[in-house]
Amino acid sequence: MSDRHKVFVSYHHKNDQAYRDRFETLFSDIYDIIESRSVQDGDIDLNTRTETVRQIIRDDYLQDSTVTVVLIGTETWKRKHVDWEISASISHTKASDRSGLIGIFLPAHPDYGRDKYNPYIIPPRLYRNAECGYAKLYDWSTNPDHVQAWIHKAFKRRKQKDLNPHNSDPLFANNRSGDRWYE
Repeated sequence: MSDRHKVFVSYHHKNDQAYRDRFETLFSDIYDIIESRSVQDGDIDLNTRTETVRQIIRDDYLQDSTVTVVLIGTETWKRKHVDWEISASISHTKASDRSGLIGIFLPAHPDYGRDKYNPYIIPPRLYRNAECGYAKLYDWSTNPDHVQAWIHKAFKRRKQKDLNPHNSDPLFANNRSGDRWYE
C-alpha cells in the first residue's frame, strides 16, 4: 500500500510525548507512511487566549490534515486541547474538509490489549465517534502495514455519505480532573 496521508496526532503532551515522538519517528521518518501536521511543544504560546489557540490549531495545523490520530494514554480524556483538536478535525468548514479519526490505546492505558474498554477513560468526543462508527480504536502497534491500513480506512470513512461524525457536545472549557468522566 502506498497511501501516504497528512496526519495530525493529538495526545497528552506532558504524559505521552515519548509515544508521540516514537509514532512520528516510525511512521513519518522511517517508514514514510504519514506526513505529520502535529503541534509541537512551544509552537503555541501558553499565554495565548483560548479562542486564539483553537483558531491556530484549526487554521494552521488541521487545515490540510486528512486523518487525526488520538494517542490514548491514562489521562488523555482529561485534556481540553485534545477535545478541541478532535472537534476541529471532524468539522467541515469553508477552509477545510473533515478528517478521518482513529484512537490508539497506548501500552500504559489500562484498556490496552483488552477486548473491551472503559468508555469513561478515553476522550468523550472520541468515544462518541467510535460509538457512531466514524472513529475506530486500536492498540498501539509499531507495524507500519497495520498503522497505514488504519489511517487509510479512516481517510476513506471521512467521505462516507451515510457516516457522520458526532460533534454536538460542548467543548471542554478547562482540563478535567477525577478518575473518569460521566454522562
